[in-house]
Amino acid sequence: MKILFYPTSYSIKKQIVLFYILCNICCLGVVAQSRLYPNEFPLSDVELLAGPFKQARDLNIKTLMQYNVDRLLAPYRKEAGLTPKDSSYANWDGLDGHIGGHYLTAMAINAAAGNAGCRQRLNYMIAELKTCQDANTKQHADWGTGYVGGVPYSKAVWLSVKQGDFKAFHAAWVPWYNVHKMYAGLRDAWVYAGNEDAKNIFLKFCGWAVSITAGLTEDQMQAMLDTEQGGMNEVLADAYQLSGDEKYLAAAKRFSHRMLLNSMAEGIDNLDNKHANTQVPKAIGFARIGELGGDSVYEGAGRFFWQTVTANRTLAFGGNSRREFFPSAQACTDFINDVEGPESCNSSNMLKLTEDLFRMTPAARYADYYERTMLNHILSTQNPETGGYVYFTPVRPRSYRVYSAPNEAMWCCVGTGMENHGKYNQFIYTHSHDSLYVNLFVASALNWKEKAIQLRQETAFPYEEQTRLVITGGASSFPMMIRYPGWVAAGALKITVNGKPVPFEGQPSSYVAINRRWKKGDVVEVKLPMHNTIEHLPNVPAYIAIMHGPVLLGAKTGTQDMKGLIADDSRWGHIASGKKLPVDQAPIVIEDDLPAITASLVPVKDAPLHFTMPGVKMINAAGTELQPFYQIHDARYMIYWMALSNKQYHAYLDSLTAVEKEKLALENRTVSFVAAGEQQPEADHAMQAERSRKGTAQDQFYREAFDGGYFSYSLATNHDTSLSLMVRYWGAEWGNRNFEIYIDDQKLIAENNTNRWNQSRFFDIEYRIPAALLKNKDQIRVKFKALNGASTSPVYYIRLVDDN
Repeated sequence: MKILFYPTSYSIKKQIVLFYILCNICCLGVVAQSRLYPNEFPLSDVELLAGPFKQARDLNIKTLMQYNVDRLLAPYRKEAGLTPKDSSYANWDGLDGHIGGHYLTAMAINAAAGNAGCRQRLNYMIAELKTCQDANTKQHADWGTGYVGGVPYSKAVWLSVKQGDFKAFHAAWVPWYNVHKMYAGLRDAWVYAGNEDAKNIFLKFCGWAVSITAGLTEDQMQAMLDTEQGGMNEVLADAYQLSGDEKYLAAAKRFSHRMLLNSMAEGIDNLDNKHANTQVPKAIGFARIGELGGDSVYEGAGRFFWQTVTANRTLAFGGNSRREFFPSAQACTDFINDVEGPESCNSSNMLKLTEDLFRMTPAARYADYYERTMLNHILSTQNPETGGYVYFTPVRPRSYRVYSAPNEAMWCCVGTGMENHGKYNQFIYTHSHDSLYVNLFVASALNWKEKAIQLRQETAFPYEEQTRLVITGGASSFPMMIRYPGWVAAGALKITVNGKPVPFEGQPSSYVAINRRWKKGDVVEVKLPMHNTIEHLPNVPAYIAIMHGPVLLGAKTGTQDMKGLIADDSRWGHIASGKKLPVDQAPIVIEDDLPAITASLVPVKDAPLHFTMPGVKMINAAGTELQPFYQIHDARYMIYWMALSNKQYHAYLDSLTAVEKEKLALENRTVSFVAAGEQQPEADHAMQAERSRKGTAQDQFYREAFDGGYFSYSLATNHDTSLSLMVRYWGAEWGNRNFEIYIDDQKLIAENNTNRWNQSRFFDIEYRIPAALLKNKDQIRVKFKALNGASTSPVYYIRLVDDN
């Protein structure tokens, strides 16, 4: 059978949008979720059955209940002029409040699925937030009517925005990103949990955003959007859908960053060296505006963003980015060299974008990506013992992941982690027109109330290659759309209904329609044979991942020196800080015919999805056993393997060994390190700057100052008095590069790099720091100051290195 396709014209789309808006206004008694996301089933109607996803969800609820709600709410009360009921969490010392919004979403999702404890906490939070909003409206009428945010120094920040000078705004840490989390939390408290007060608070808060930016010109808006803002365009589009008020759709468009929108709408990938999770939420907003406003430009921008990221910038487990940024093709070797691999927040937001696009066009390619990312990345980011969350998933061979601990380490990925593990039942089933889509093979039960149909999916997938769908109650006629996964070979999918084969013409990555009158006792059995494949690391063909069906296979490689495995509240606690093990000493595959590797995996008896590789020639193998990556925790691991031909091996390895030795020697000397021009490292090292700018060149970030301006960072010394400052410059810069370097306002050296090298390569220059400038100090501030009329050289990175 063929896929059912329902063409929808622009005018019909518009009518549908208006219909749902009318429902939102008039039908306040029905479940809110299906009105904002009309193809979804309420989470209360999709029950997770025993399996890895239910286990993860239940552990996550247990973890969530360890957090102190009054501490999460403290920033909101403080900024509203109310006395906090408890001390605030550390929240990365500047993002106060962002976790509170994520937590509210997590409470809403789990309350919708029937957890009474989460609903109780949600109701308490909403009551407290209403008190804060009322206090802001009363006490801060000049800027705070409707405001409910926890941004530190909110008054100065938002008056700055309202007045269009942005000085306090730029001094704060991503204020719009911060408040977006509470926007999303309030929306979700109504959408999932049906809390009417949350809806009212949300719409008043959206009105505040419209008001506070009303006086800004388009140029000022676009300049403001250069700073990470979360998904402000998305939540304002949601406000339009909830209220029917056109001002919110207009505001959503004003909050859409033209730098990304215009490029994506034209089918141009301009993502190189851009902060990845700044861009993904923008694209979610584009898709929502396109969906609700019938705007093909916005919709097209959202679709192209998804396509170029998933096709060109996504790794085998569904994640993307390194050091939080999209690398260029030439810089993708950073995945192997760095330990700051794909960020969990990126995948969380990419799944949300996927759901939006699928709602408009229910194509199997979206569900294929969703499955891969949910199974291999999202599920793997929860520690199965402690419930802690993962920020970075390193790709570097033999690295490891770091986990958060409850009530500590309030990273962005802790926030999205709180949400992720409560949403496993959201996309298993969807409906469009009269069709039921079976998107994911997850043990679950569905109560489709509109059809009076109850369905149960019985499966141990991916540990077994099949699923079984049983109609357990009711009778109704509708097409059941069974996903033909892209990882099942052509002609290999088998479907039976009540034991009889179903003929169909579907191909991999499509849906098979079974249209009939369904009744209690009907059984659909789907055979999903998996096979092994290899996938190359994007733009680095020497590295491969091994997949079994949709499952990424990895291997444990030991537990040595996993410093900071459970993170504390330190600034860099989310990054694996244990020793980087040499890449040349990791397992390396030697094979002239790479596809032959897939036939060499041998299943391990009584251990589903575990394999040995006795027929694969390997160096440094040491008894390697493959298993699902999402099962690997509290250990170093391999997920990408260097794979060389016999001819390549000897020459390549000799070169790699020399390079690795040099890199590791430098790592061992390094006391402190700043990647200049990169958002997170600069925030982490308390950057100060005036007349300074950042940019990218040679696929690396840099920062420079000009015309008497400066930039500076705080670096730890470990009380060492024998240190040098190492600075990386590019050797072929134009212009007057005349500047001075200071240590704690004491001049270290005057530099003039004008026409100094005239070579197109990097130069790492060391400056010996006098012991007197280091004595009795655990921190120093390193400042680069341009002379009047001149500029500093672009600085690519800064290290304090030990001279002993």
